[in-house]
Amino acid sequence: MLCSLGIPAWAAAQSGTTRKPAPRNGTTHHKSTKATASKPAAKPATAAAAARPAATPAAVAKPAAPTRTSLARARAAAAARAKLAVAQRQQAAAMTPRFKRDLLGNLVPDIRAAAAIVYDPQTGEVLWEENSHDQRSIASITKVMTAVTFMADAPDLTQRVAVTPIDVKNASVTHIRAGQIISYDDLLHLLLIASDNAAARVLARTSEGGTAAFVGRMNEMAAHLGLTNTHYTDPSGLESTNVSSAYDLSHLIAFAASDATISNVMRTETYEAQTSTGPVAIHSTNKLLGTDVDVRGGKTGFISKAGYCLATLLQIPQGSQVAVVVLGAANSTTRFWEARHLFNWVVGRAHGLTGGEPKEEVASLEIIK
Repeated sequence: MLCSLGIPAWAAAQSGTTRKPAPRNGTTHHKSTKATASKPAAKPATAAAAARPAATPAAVAKPAAPTRTSLARARAAAAARAKLAVAQRQQAAAMTPRFKRDLLGNLVPDIRAAAAIVYDPQTGEVLWEENSHDQRSIASITKVMTAVTFMADAPDLTQRVAVTPIDVKNASVTHIRAGQIISYDDLLHLLLIASDNAAARVLARTSEGGTAAFVGRMNEMAAHLGLTNTHYTDPSGLESTNVSSAYDLSHLIAFAASDATISNVMRTETYEAQTSTGPVAIHSTNKLLGTDVDVRGGKTGFISKAGYCLATLLQIPQGSQVAVVVLGAANSTTRFWEARHLFNWVVGRAHGLTGGEPKEEVASLEIIK
């Protein structure tokens, strides 16, 4: 043994051999069943580091949880895609004309709207109709009579008037503000191009007798024109109690378009109104403008009670004018396409294609693309 050879104890420890001292009580020392303790592990630098679990490859690769903002953006994108898909389906359905057989076996339009008519104002003939005498809410097509009644007073269109808070209150659609000064001519353009409700109120309020008297004259004009299913309660069409029928409106739009001033305004696609605080750019709500068809006049309308409506006067190439009215369509796209299909059918009829299956020549007669 190393100790018996005179080697000091400290040298024995460095030699790599560990020798435990004998117990002092003389008992025999038994080897412990536990393994000899190894060198203790290094302590974490901080308590936070001790609490943090060790990183693993799986934990490193795990994507970050979505934030509230990212979820909102994803929902908005999904909603936009769904809305686009619905619009595309509506467009595809509306673009396809539908026909049915009448009692004489002729092929006639089969509309998706609640009521419609094709009327020839030159001959007074109804070329086609469906539910044309049903009295319905007409929304902003009311503004056609507002324009007719206003122009019947022979106003000075250069006269400028002030917009008041009551004109713009709950106006829904308007491009003007209280305190602005604007001419009657620009108000007429706002009325018929942009379907501006506040403009309708200003025209009525500043006319002789004020709004109540003006609405009374609207109803007198309707009676004078023989519009028996027509009644007005306000000049804008926001009130659902403004009612008429497809038959009455076909006569009204033809009469209104006979006024050069009203017709020119209704045929204008874009316009810049001048107010005391600056110009206001507007665009027509009539999507038939800008197509190959010759629009002589037209007005759109929509409130929930009325559905999507359109009254328009169209020129047949080398032919007469026809009033086409569509009321109570399910969406905006449908009202315009229904009017297109009705007009195309009339064009075909004018070329001797009345009745029977549509012929190949009809394709070349589709004036509206």
